[in-house]
Amino acid sequence: MASACAWSVALVGLEGRIVEVEADIGSGLPRTVLVGLPDSALYQARDRCKAAVSNSEQEWPISLLTINLSPATLPKAGSHYDAAIVAAVLAAQGVFRAEELRGTVLLGELGLDGRLRPIRGILPATLAAQQAGFTRVIVPLRQAGEAKLVEGIEVFGIASITQLVAFLRDLPLPPVDPIEVLGERVGRHANRHLDLADVVGQVEAKWACEVAAAGRHHMLFHGPPGVGKTMLAERVPGLLPDLGLHDALEVSAVHSLAGFNLADELITRPPYSDPHHSASVASIVGGGQRMARPGAISCAHKGVLFLDEAPEFQPAVIDALRTPLESGVITLGRSEVHARFPARFQLILAANPCPCGQAATPAAHCRCSPTVVRRYAEKVSGPVRDRIDINQAFLPLRKAYLKKATLQRAESSAAVAERVLEARNRQRQRLAGSGWQTNGEVSGTYLRRHLPLPDGLQAVDEAVDRGRLSARGVDKVLRLAWTICDLAGRDKPGRDELAIALAMRRGELPGTVRSEVG
Repeated sequence: MASACAWSVALVGLEGRIVEVEADIGSGLPRTVLVGLPDSALYQARDRCKAAVSNSEQEWPISLLTINLSPATLPKAGSHYDAAIVAAVLAAQGVFRAEELRGTVLLGELGLDGRLRPIRGILPATLAAQQAGFTRVIVPLRQAGEAKLVEGIEVFGIASITQLVAFLRDLPLPPVDPIEVLGERVGRHANRHLDLADVVGQVEAKWACEVAAAGRHHMLFHGPPGVGKTMLAERVPGLLPDLGLHDALEVSAVHSLAGFNLADELITRPPYSDPHHSASVASIVGGGQRMARPGAISCAHKGVLFLDEAPEFQPAVIDALRTPLESGVITLGRSEVHARFPARFQLILAANPCPCGQAATPAAHCRCSPTVVRRYAEKVSGPVRDRIDINQAFLPLRKAYLKKATLQRAESSAAVAERVLEARNRQRQRLAGSGWQTNGEVSGTYLRRHLPLPDGLQAVDEAVDRGRLSARGVDKVLRLAWTICDLAGRDKPGRDELAIALAMRRGELPGTVRSEVG
C-alpha cells in the first residue's frame, strides 16, 4: 500500500477553504473510487485524470485507488481539483517524492492529452492559499500572471502533466507550445474613453450624475427615447475615482470567479455592468445548482450597474435588488452551503414614461391609455423606488437649443472627475474611522448623531407629514445635501443644499430642462 496527499482550494462565494486531496493505492480489483462530496464535474475527474496521465507517458495505478477530498462534509464543485488529484496519485506511486508537495496548492483542469487548462477563480483561490500559510501555488501557465497579483506566495505556471512531473523532480522543463503562453485578455476599460462632453445639452442631468458620482448615490432616469439617458449612464464610471488596492483585489477576485481572465493586471477602474432586460434573476444576483457564482450585481461591485428599460425587466429581477442595495452584499443559499458575494454597486435605472415612450412629452402623441401608463410605471416597485436617491427627468431638446449646444464645447469627464475626487476626499476625511467612505453608504443613525444637521429641516418635516418622504427618504435627502455641500467645498449643508436635495429626490429640480424646451 502507498499513499500521498496534495492540496487544492474549494471556493464558497469569495471565501476559499483548503481541501486536502489524499490518494491511497491498496490491494483489490483495478478501479478508482472518489469520495468527499464531489459534484458531477468533479466525479468525472476519475476518467479525465486517468486518460491525461496515460497520455503523458505515466502509469495509472492498476489496483484499487481511493481518492478522498477532505473535509468530507464540504461540498466540492468544479474541475480545478484535477491537478491536485494527479499530483497525489503520482506521488503515491513514487514518481516524485511526496515531500515536494508540502506547502503547495495545485489548481487546474486537465485535458485528455495532459494539458493544464485555465479555470475560474484563480485569484481568490490563490488569496486563500496565501492566507492559509501556503508558500507555493501551481496554476495553469496562462493564468500565472493573474495568480502573481497576490503577494507573499510563489507562483509557478505549468502547461502539462509532463512539465509538472519535471518541475517536482527538479528537472529541466520540456518546451511549451507557444499558443499555451498566450492568455485571453479582456478589455475592461471600454467606458474609459467615453466623455461627458459628447452628450449634447441635458445640463441638469449631467450635474445630477456628478452629484451621484461624488456621493455614490443611486439614480432613476426617466424620459422619452433618444434624449441621452443611456449615453449619460455609460459615462458615469468615467467620473469615479480609481479603486484602492483593497477594492481592486476584491473586484478582481469577483471577476476572476465569474470567468474573466485578468492576465497580469488588477482591475483598478470601477466596473460597469449593463445586463439586457431579458436577464434572469440568477444571472443578475448570481446562481448555480450546488455552488453559486457571482451575477451582474457582484460584477458591478464598487462600480455601476445600469438597467436600461427597467420596466421591461421581470419584476422579480428588480425586487431582488432590494437587499443588496441596502446591505452591499448578496447571500445565496443552497441546500448544502451559503455563498456570500460583495454587491456594493451604484444603481442607475432608465425608464421611458410609457411603452410607446411618448407620454407627457411636448409635441408628441402617446397611444397608451392611462391604465397602461400607470401599470408600466408600477413595474418598478415602490420599495425599489424608495431606495433611489435621485430622480432625474429628461425631455427632448428644442432645435434652437440643440444648435447652440453643438457650437459650444461641453465640460469634459476629466474636469468633472477632478471635482468628484475632491468631494470624495472631503467625505473620506469627515468619515475617517467610521467604516464608510462615501455619503451614500452612511447610516441614518450616524447622520443624525455624529454629523451636524442642516438648517431648514421644516421642509423635510412637511414632506414627511404629507407622505411624500419615508424615513428612508429623509436619510437619503440628508446624504444628498452633504454631497452637494462637499462639491461646493462647504463644511456644513444649509437651507439651499437641503432644498436642492429635496428637489432631486422628488425629481423636481428647479429649472429642469425648462431652458431647453422654452
